[in-house]
Amino acid sequence: MYKIAVIPGDGTGPEVVAEGLKVLEAIASKKGFKYELANYDFGGERYMKTGEVLADSAIEELRGFDAIYLGAVGHPDVKPGILEKGLLLKLRFSLDQYINLRPVKLYPGVLSPLKDKGPEDIDFVVVRENTEGLYVGEGEFINKGTEEEVAIQVSRNSYKGVERCLRYAYEYTQKRNKEKKLTLCGKTNVLTYAWDLWERTFNKLAANYPDVKTDYAHVDATCMWMIKNPEWFDVIVTDNMFGDIITDLGAMIQGGMGIAAGGNINPEGVSMFEPIGGSAPKYTGKSVINPLAAICAAGMLLENIGEEEAGKAVEASVMKTTTQLKSLSAGKMGYSTQEVGDLVVKNLK
Repeated sequence: MYKIAVIPGDGTGPEVVAEGLKVLEAIASKKGFKYELANYDFGGERYMKTGEVLADSAIEELRGFDAIYLGAVGHPDVKPGILEKGLLLKLRFSLDQYINLRPVKLYPGVLSPLKDKGPEDIDFVVVRENTEGLYVGEGEFINKGTEEEVAIQVSRNSYKGVERCLRYAYEYTQKRNKEKKLTLCGKTNVLTYAWDLWERTFNKLAANYPDVKTDYAHVDATCMWMIKNPEWFDVIVTDNMFGDIITDLGAMIQGGMGIAAGGNINPEGVSMFEPIGGSAPKYTGKSVINPLAAICAAGMLLENIGEEEAGKAVEASVMKTTTQLKSLSAGKMGYSTQEVGDLVVKNLK
């Protein structure tokens, strides 16, 4: 019996989560495992009513779950940064979800903006460090509000944080068993402190994984090669900021936010899975939003809790479903949000 916490979130979040839960129920019935859900109303509406984003007591409660399933967070009436920092980043940091895992995979029937690139060319994974770097929020203002103002933002990288991220990436590359090639994406020619640590640790760990081929690319070159030759990549590992940027680029080359899912992973604790796209409030309640990213996130959740066969079945069903849609864009799919969820259930093996 798995315990899954559900945070539907804002805007269209509850709509896509509902379809993910529909698929979860169907695959659980087919594969014979059981689960129980607990719903949490964290998000913009709750914040506007109570002034509370995420209580410390709720974090302790969430530690008792096998996984967290998140819709999307973002409300037009809430100042940007409040929910992102107070909910998303607080969850990641408090639950020590130190890996952000982002598959970049072009599914059959999905158009990529890259000319002459198909599913055989776009199939790699980004492992992003998720709790350090620039996102720790350290820094200061000097002479704020004056013409002499200086703003300092600190990128904090510890050996412990870097080493465990890189070790996860090496082991993931082995398990993925595709090209068995791990690329370190950084900026060693300019960011000489942080990336000296990353590069030294990357090379040190390489001796423990002789079957994994390694290489390095500056982040700007990585962006260029993701566009020109995405087939060169198998697994990319990088820091928090660079990972945030290149994974959005990855989402675009795989067909857009409507198909991109990700996991915030604590290999020793509770992990959280979500569609990459935002809450898309302008589409709320219209039944036109694409739920496939949320359904893919549910598939990732299943693989993470040990139901790998079920997770792969969900992905296979999504891959069949993408060949049946006119488009991945909201309102252009040829089906409603709920009908797309029904298609995935129907296509489950």
